[in-house]
Amino acid sequence: MIFDKEGTTTIVFQENISIATFLANLNAAYANLKHDNIIINLFSFDKLTANEVLEFLDISNSHRKSKKSFVLVTDKVSYEEVPESICVVPTIQEAKDIIEMEEIERDLDL
Repeated sequence: MIFDKEGTTTIVFQENISIATFLANLNAAYANLKHDNIIINLFSFDKLTANEVLEFLDISNSHRKSKKSFVLVTDKVSYEEVPESICVVPTIQEAKDIIEMEEIERDLDL
C-alpha cells in the first residue's frame, strides 16, 4: 500500500491486488490515516463494479462522521451508479476540489 501525504490529505493506492485485500490493508492502516482527509486512488483496477465500490461504504461513513473527507477516485464507476453517501469522482484533482469544498463547509459549520 502506498501513501502520498499532502498537508492534511493522504492519497492511498496499491497495484495488482483485489478489492477485498486492498480494503483489508486499508482497514489495517486506518489508525495512521484517521486524522487526515483520505483519497482512495482506484485507477490500478482494470475492472471495477458499483458493488465493489460499495465495499468502501462502512469505512467512508465512519471517516465522515469524524468530520474528515473520504473520496474514491475511479473512472470505471460513475457517481450516478452509487448512493450519495459515498463520494466517487473520476480524477485526483476533482477529489482534491471536493475535499477543499468540504473543509470550507466544515469551517463554516454548514
